[in-house]
Amino acid sequence: MKKIIALLLASVLVLGLFAACSNGSKENATGSVYYLNFKPEADQAWQDLAATYTEKTGVTVKVVTAASGTYEDTLTAEMGKASAPTLFQCGNAQALLNWNEYCLDLSDTDVYKEMTTDDFNLKDESGAVKAIGYCYECYGIIVNKALLQQAGHSLDEIKDFASLKAVADDIHANAATLGFDAFASAGLDSSSSWRFSGHLANMPLFYEFRDDGVTEQPATITGAYLDNFKNIWDLYITDSAADPTSLSTATGDQAQAEFGTGKAVFWQNGSWEYANLIDAGKYGMNPDDLTMIPIYCGVSGEEKSGLCCGTENCWAVNAKASEADIQATLDFLKWVVTSDEGTTMMAEQFGPIPFKNAKTPENKFFAAANDYTAAGNYVVTWAFNYTPNVDSWRAGVVTALAAYTTDPSDANWEEVVTAFVDGWAIEYAMQNG
Repeated sequence: MKKIIALLLASVLVLGLFAACSNGSKENATGSVYYLNFKPEADQAWQDLAATYTEKTGVTVKVVTAASGTYEDTLTAEMGKASAPTLFQCGNAQALLNWNEYCLDLSDTDVYKEMTTDDFNLKDESGAVKAIGYCYECYGIIVNKALLQQAGHSLDEIKDFASLKAVADDIHANAATLGFDAFASAGLDSSSSWRFSGHLANMPLFYEFRDDGVTEQPATITGAYLDNFKNIWDLYITDSAADPTSLSTATGDQAQAEFGTGKAVFWQNGSWEYANLIDAGKYGMNPDDLTMIPIYCGVSGEEKSGLCCGTENCWAVNAKASEADIQATLDFLKWVVTSDEGTTMMAEQFGPIPFKNAKTPENKFFAAANDYTAAGNYVVTWAFNYTPNVDSWRAGVVTALAAYTTDPSDANWEEVVTAFVDGWAIEYAMQNG
């Protein structure tokens, strides 16, 4: 009997030691998070949120922000390192082709179960959810209503390209007296050029694809609406204080400062800039002075258009990370979309987010998008998400656009058309073999 009791006690001790070792291993296996952030304008917000999470949980969250226009190159470089990002951006069909094997299936994760829509998520051919769209964005022409009024005009005048041009031409003609011009600089430096090779290029792509019923990436495009692209681009570079010959090196920060300090009435950009504009530590603009109008370019019926709405903001979790780091990353994401701290930051920086605990944003640009939709205007969807070899195609467009902007000749415009149309076919062939 004594032997049996001794054996039982020994077993208990062994089990106790095993449990202690197991618990210790679990604690030692606590992972960390490395987020390669896509949006420079949200860097500080992510840094602050990461610090808060680390303070609350003890889990290390590192945030690295890629410079504007360099995300894909930065991601490629970082993924080749031993300490690769555990959380990254996979924002469109092309990115999913490039990074699918690195994208964890998020279908059964807690963060995915917090979502209220599947509309902007990216799935592979099997239907697995490989990246989740964490916010919706809108872009168009941001307007300083106070300056517009000072110039003797109002929003009610602007209904289409012709009326936008009339207002902009008048402001530009009187810029010396007014102390401000119509448009902020249309810089073609890499920190700014995406606004035009991506977002402005969306206009001719959207209308062409709408006409042709395109629902997947086409092998070729016709450029049917490139004259409309030219309309608005010529307006940007003409009705501005910036010398067109300087635009090849003009930056995104330069344009932001021109608008934020009251030097321009109009600025093509998106909802993500709202926080920067009203931030008292930066520009401190009055939210009531801000709104956004559609990018009018002379297409028939465009008076019924709304803002350009969609997303390229999709989170992907690195499937090749350690189990501990994957779990830490998933836990962090769930906290971001459910906690007061996380949902507050997301509402302030990104506007509406598709999660159950989302806060209502105060962003005036989203209010404008909703107003256009409520009035029955059509949404200009993000056709540029179909772009093949997106960085390479855009680079070709920017090169041609820079040459045309410096010397706006018919011959140079034909090079822009070639970069658009022939460049698309070339990049599609390279991408698809």
